[in-house]
Amino acid sequence: MTTASKVTVHMVASLDGYIVDEDGGVSWLDTSDHFEAGVEAEDPTGFLESIGCWVIGSRTYEQALQLGWPYGDKPTYVLTRRDLAPGPASVRFRSGDLRRLVAEELEPHHRNIWVCGGAELVREFLRADLVDEICVTIAPIVIGAGLPYFDQIGVKRALHLEEVKAYQNGMVELRYEVLRD
Repeated sequence: MTTASKVTVHMVASLDGYIVDEDGGVSWLDTSDHFEAGVEAEDPTGFLESIGCWVIGSRTYEQALQLGWPYGDKPTYVLTRRDLAPGPASVRFRSGDLRRLVAEELEPHHRNIWVCGGAELVREFLRADLVDEICVTIAPIVIGAGLPYFDQIGVKRALHLEEVKAYQNGMVELRYEVLRD
């Protein structure tokens, strides 16, 4: 049993704010640049160990199964109203009231809750005021069209910039705390 859970929304997007291209693909993520002053990408082992669980939407789940499951054996909650193909043993399918899920199932058992897609899911987390932190990684590419990550959220959320990291591969990570009134 843990206390003081934190919900982090994480996204990787093109500079123009898209998370997938017009065809629903993410091959553009392989685009790299070289930025001499940037830091080397860190070994993700410690970071991944700090995550208590992942929360993803059904389309992100389907894409992750196709591309190679990136979530390891961490508990992964797939929020969906559809019947989906079974996946790894760590996957749990859920639907229903988002606030109740977070309060009753996620927060009591997971200190660091990472919401990683898609756009609809992020919109609902922000509307429900369940997000403590937003971590945006910007890829060095403009793709011109696709699915925007922050699309018609319908609420304003003031943010405080906590950290900026520029990586040698040209990606830039921005980490924001979500301010509450």
